[in-house]
Amino acid sequence: MSSPATRFVRYPDLGFRLGTGVFAGPIVVIVVGIGYELSRESAESIARFGLGFWKTETWDPVAGEFGALPFIWGTLYSSILALVIAAPVALGIAVFLSELCPARLQQPIVFLTELLAAIPSIVYGLWGVFVLVPAVRAIQVATPDFLRSVPLFSGPPVGVGMLAAGLILAVMVIPFSSSVAREVLKAVPRPQREAAYALGATRYEAIKAALYYGRTGIMGAVMLGFGRALGETMAVTMVIGNNPRISSSLYAPQHTMAAVIANEFSEADTSLYLSALVEIGLVLFVITLIVNAISRGLIWSMKRKPKPAKAPVAAAEAAA
Repeated sequence: MSSPATRFVRYPDLGFRLGTGVFAGPIVVIVVGIGYELSRESAESIARFGLGFWKTETWDPVAGEFGALPFIWGTLYSSILALVIAAPVALGIAVFLSELCPARLQQPIVFLTELLAAIPSIVYGLWGVFVLVPAVRAIQVATPDFLRSVPLFSGPPVGVGMLAAGLILAVMVIPFSSSVAREVLKAVPRPQREAAYALGATRYEAIKAALYYGRTGIMGAVMLGFGRALGETMAVTMVIGNNPRISSSLYAPQHTMAAVIANEFSEADTSLYLSALVEIGLVLFVITLIVNAISRGLIWSMKRKPKPAKAPVAAAEAAA
């Protein structure tokens, strides 16, 4: 039977738990509310087009024909391209800061890396217009003729297009992926590195062992950056060209789901047009939730890994 003193301690603890739960509860309500409202507002488009909305390439507000496939393609293409560019750079930054960086340089570099995440999207867009677009145009002009015949490098030298969007997204994604990857590497148990050195491994081999141990969390960091790239709006809108067509070319102007909502929401003059735009938002919401849930699950699974230092003890007990 618990004493009065024990009950006195438990009640405030229970109250504190309930009180903090009250603050955390609205987060769930907000996410569910956003999903419900997007579903409700896009009901007309869902009823009219069904699953064909996801597979149709036509986007003609005048004729009342709407298909989201060009925007889904552009969103996934630009995000995957940014991921391919950003992932090696982010991992290199994380390895350098956690394993190789001198102590006096670590904090300044961490600060500058995190500063990239604090720069507003519109500033990135302006930088993309004045720096990236001319640079991409110069690359297009310098592209050899035999490469221009390849679909991946075809297109007029205008500068705006998928390559510019992928590059600017890569710059925006690097701070998020590198920060999470750095924390994952810091969470790798010290015995992992010590065991590698004890076996005669070089520093490079010890870092490879740490990367192998934290591979699940690092993959989660990359996926988290992917989720960040999926929802980016203003910077991509300013450099991608905003042309609703599907193309494999890096130089072709294309479109994304977030960009079409930002560009055309104020122009939606019919209920079906507005509903189609909201349904694109619903598709983007669902994709972003799935990607972020996968990335968080990978990171959490890394944190729940048992420490390998216990393995020799367990082996000795089993042998006994």
